[in-house]
Amino acid sequence: MKAFNSGCTDCGRLSQFLKDVKKEHPGYYCKPVPPFGDAGARLLIVGLAPGKHGANASGRPFTGDYAGILLYQTLHKFGFATRPESVSADDGLKLRHCRITNAVKCLPPENKPLGAEINQCNAYLAKELEAIGDDAIIIALGTVAHQSVLKAKKLKLSAYKFGHCAEHRLPDGSLLIDSYHCSRYNTQTRRLTADMFENVFELAQKRLKG
Repeated sequence: MKAFNSGCTDCGRLSQFLKDVKKEHPGYYCKPVPPFGDAGARLLIVGLAPGKHGANASGRPFTGDYAGILLYQTLHKFGFATRPESVSADDGLKLRHCRITNAVKCLPPENKPLGAEINQCNAYLAKELEAIGDDAIIIALGTVAHQSVLKAKKLKLSAYKFGHCAEHRLPDGSLLIDSYHCSRYNTQTRRLTADMFENVFELAQKRLKG
């Protein structure tokens, strides 16, 4: 299996939903969204799934939706992105030493993928994790991303508890760092503040240099 398949239709519910959204918004990308960034990066950021009017529309993770605002601002501040804003897939923005992907590559209805869909897509994430190597730093945005990384590495979920800014050294040597997802709900309710989010990337940058 490849690390990504733009023509994947393995999840019937998601495939049909993409067709329905494409009819509603003919200009939208409406396909599995590929990873974005440096293929040789040691830092991999794992989100949940494309947003309807964000990555699903633009074809680039966290691009065009609210969740991407804080993410790209933070990436730019820490030197991982050439610009503080990601507007479209062809806006010239580049990532440095960093890559972004999602646990589920297709837009799910109501932004809620089913467990079977998360598991179906997990093989692609496993290939991505293999490609970045054992000395990688992985930032999981939210519980689903955290659990998907563990599943991809065939590890017990109960052995690694999710917690904001928590670090988990995995058996292969890679480091998993958790963060609350930078969603509109989390940022507007201040469950996740800019300072809290920056703490995660400050930690990741420190570990990369170390």
